[in-house]
Amino acid sequence: MHWRGLTALDLPEVEAIAAQVHPDFPEDMVVFAERQRLYPDGARLLELDGVPAGYVLSHPWHLGALPALNALLGAIPEDADTFYLHDLALLPRARGTGAAAMIVGDMLRHARANGLPSASLVAVNGSLPFWYKHGFRALKAPELEAKLGSYEAAARYMVKRF
Repeated sequence: MHWRGLTALDLPEVEAIAAQVHPDFPEDMVVFAERQRLYPDGARLLELDGVPAGYVLSHPWHLGALPALNALLGAIPEDADTFYLHDLALLPRARGTGAAAMIVGDMLRHARANGLPSASLVAVNGSLPFWYKHGFRALKAPELEAKLGSYEAAARYMVKRF
Protein backbone atom coordinates (compact mmCIF):
# COMPACT_ATOMS: atom_id res chain seq x y z
CA MET A 1 0.00 0.00 0.00
CA HIS A 2 1.46 3.30 -1.09
CA TRP A 3 0.15 6.87 -1.43
CA ARG A 4 2.02 8.94 -3.98
CA GLY A 5 1.65 12.30 -5.67
CA LEU A 6 -1.16 12.40 -8.21
CA THR A 7 -0.13 13.56 -11.68
CA ALA A 8 -2.10 14.63 -14.73
CA LEU A 9 -1.34 11.20 -16.21
CA ASP A 10 -3.30 9.59 -13.36
CA LEU A 11 -6.51 11.49 -14.06
CA PRO A 12 -8.17 8.74 -16.15
CA GLU A 13 -7.67 6.38 -13.19
CA VAL A 14 -9.15 9.00 -10.84
CA GLU A 15 -12.17 9.36 -13.11
CA ALA A 16 -12.66 5.57 -13.21
CA ILE A 17 -12.38 5.26 -9.41
CA ALA A 18 -14.79 8.16 -8.89
CA ALA A 19 -17.33 6.57 -11.22
CA GLN A 20 -17.27 3.40 -9.09
CA VAL A 21 -17.10 4.98 -5.63
CA HIS A 22 -19.22 8.12 -6.11
CA PRO A 23 -21.73 7.35 -8.90
CA ASP A 24 -24.27 9.70 -7.27
CA PHE A 25 -21.78 12.60 -7.12
CA PRO A 26 -20.42 12.84 -10.67
CA GLU A 27 -17.71 15.35 -11.47
CA ASP A 28 -16.17 16.15 -14.81
CA MET A 29 -12.55 15.33 -15.59
CA VAL A 30 -11.79 19.07 -15.78
CA VAL A 31 -12.70 19.40 -12.08
CA PHE A 32 -10.22 16.67 -11.10
CA ALA A 33 -7.59 18.15 -13.39
CA GLU A 34 -8.00 21.65 -12.00
CA ARG A 35 -7.74 20.48 -8.36
CA GLN A 36 -4.56 18.55 -9.19
CA ARG A 37 -3.07 21.49 -11.09
CA LEU A 38 -4.01 24.19 -8.56
CA TYR A 39 -2.83 22.27 -5.48
CA PRO A 40 -0.67 19.24 -6.31
CA ASP A 41 0.38 18.88 -2.64
CA GLY A 42 -3.22 17.93 -1.83
CA ALA A 43 -3.61 15.37 -4.62
CA ARG A 44 -2.55 11.78 -3.93
CA LEU A 45 -3.11 8.40 -5.55
CA LEU A 46 -3.30 5.15 -3.58
CA GLU A 47 -1.65 2.12 -5.12
CA LEU A 48 -2.15 -1.43 -3.91
CA ASP A 49 0.32 -3.85 -5.46
CA GLY A 50 1.12 -1.18 -8.05
CA VAL A 51 -2.51 -0.76 -9.14
CA PRO A 52 -4.51 2.44 -8.46
CA ALA A 53 -7.09 1.85 -5.73
CA GLY A 54 -8.01 5.31 -4.42
CA TYR A 55 -7.30 9.01 -4.42
CA VAL A 56 -7.63 12.18 -2.38
CA LEU A 57 -8.11 15.72 -3.69
CA SER A 58 -7.74 18.57 -1.20
CA HIS A 59 -6.72 22.21 -1.06
CA PRO A 60 -6.75 25.38 1.05
CA TRP A 61 -10.11 27.18 1.06
CA HIS A 62 -12.35 29.47 3.13
CA LEU A 63 -13.92 28.10 6.31
CA GLY A 64 -17.70 28.13 6.03
CA ALA A 65 -17.59 28.29 2.24
CA LEU A 66 -18.28 25.29 0.14
CA PRO A 67 -17.22 24.76 -3.47
CA ALA A 68 -20.22 23.51 -5.42
CA LEU A 69 -20.14 19.93 -6.61
CA ASN A 70 -18.65 19.61 -10.10
CA ALA A 71 -17.52 23.25 -10.16
CA LEU A 72 -14.16 24.78 -11.03
CA LEU A 73 -12.36 26.77 -8.33
CA GLY A 74 -10.52 29.23 -10.55
CA ALA A 75 -7.76 29.73 -7.97
CA ILE A 76 -6.73 28.86 -4.43
CA PRO A 77 -7.57 31.87 -2.23
CA GLU A 78 -4.53 33.63 -0.80
CA ASP A 79 -6.38 34.23 2.48
CA ALA A 80 -7.48 30.59 2.90
CA ASP A 81 -8.23 29.63 6.50
CA THR A 82 -9.12 25.95 6.19
CA PHE A 83 -7.82 22.86 4.41
CA TYR A 84 -10.72 21.49 2.39
CA LEU A 85 -10.81 17.74 1.80
CA HIS A 86 -12.74 17.77 -1.46
CA ASP A 87 -12.78 14.04 -2.16
CA LEU A 88 -11.43 10.85 -0.64
CA ALA A 89 -12.36 7.74 -2.62
CA LEU A 90 -11.21 4.16 -2.11
CA LEU A 91 -12.16 1.13 -4.16
CA PRO A 92 -13.68 -1.71 -2.10
CA ARG A 93 -10.42 -3.68 -2.13
CA ALA A 94 -8.64 -0.77 -0.40
CA ARG A 95 -11.17 -0.43 2.41
CA GLY A 96 -10.15 -1.82 5.78
CA THR A 97 -6.44 -1.51 4.94
CA GLY A 98 -5.84 1.64 6.98
CA ALA A 99 -5.21 3.62 3.79
CA ALA A 100 -7.95 6.17 4.52
CA ALA A 101 -6.71 6.89 8.05
CA MET A 102 -3.16 7.14 6.72
CA ILE A 103 -3.95 9.77 4.08
CA VAL A 104 -6.26 11.74 6.39
CA GLY A 105 -3.42 11.93 8.92
CA ASP A 106 -0.98 13.02 6.20
CA MET A 107 -3.33 15.73 4.90
CA LEU A 108 -4.07 17.05 8.41
CA ARG A 109 -0.34 17.24 9.17
CA HIS A 110 0.17 19.05 5.87
CA ALA A 111 -2.56 21.56 6.74
CA ARG A 112 -1.09 22.29 10.19
CA ALA A 113 2.44 22.57 8.79
CA ASN A 114 1.15 25.18 6.35
CA GLY A 115 -0.41 27.25 9.12
CA LEU A 116 -4.07 26.50 8.44
CA PRO A 117 -6.13 26.51 11.67
CA SER A 118 -8.73 23.96 10.52
CA ALA A 119 -9.75 21.32 8.03
CA SER A 120 -13.22 20.98 6.52
CA LEU A 121 -15.20 18.66 4.26
CA VAL A 122 -18.63 17.46 3.22
CA ALA A 123 -19.44 14.03 4.64
CA VAL A 124 -21.52 11.84 2.29
CA ASN A 125 -22.30 8.15 1.79
CA GLY A 126 -22.66 7.45 5.51
CA SER A 127 -19.09 8.58 6.25
CA LEU A 128 -19.99 10.70 9.32
CA PRO A 129 -18.64 8.10 11.82
CA PHE A 130 -15.31 7.85 9.97
CA TRP A 131 -14.80 11.61 10.01
CA TYR A 132 -16.00 11.89 13.60
CA LYS A 133 -13.32 9.37 14.59
CA HIS A 134 -10.74 11.72 13.03
CA GLY A 135 -11.89 14.69 15.09
CA PHE A 136 -14.29 16.33 12.64
CA ARG A 137 -17.59 17.69 13.91
CA ALA A 138 -20.71 18.61 11.96
CA LEU A 139 -21.16 22.37 11.79
CA LYS A 140 -24.63 23.83 11.52
CA ALA A 141 -24.47 26.17 8.56
CA PRO A 142 -27.92 27.17 7.27
CA GLU A 143 -26.29 29.25 4.53
CA LEU A 144 -24.79 26.05 3.09
CA GLU A 145 -28.00 24.00 3.04
CA ALA A 146 -28.67 24.45 -0.68
CA LYS A 147 -25.13 23.43 -1.67
CA LEU A 148 -25.16 20.51 0.78
CA GLY A 149 -28.47 19.39 -0.66
CA SER A 150 -26.86 19.20 -4.10
CA TYR A 151 -24.81 16.29 -2.71
CA GLU A 152 -27.52 14.37 -0.83
CA ALA A 153 -30.07 14.98 1.93
CA ALA A 154 -27.75 13.45 4.56
CA ALA A 155 -24.67 15.49 3.53
CA ARG A 156 -23.05 17.33 6.44
CA TYR A 157 -20.43 20.10 6.51
CA MET A 158 -17.75 19.05 9.00
CA VAL A 159 -14.84 20.93 10.55
CA LYS A 160 -11.80 19.96 12.59
CA ARG A 161 -10.01 22.80 14.36
CA PHE A 162 -6.31 22.41 15.21
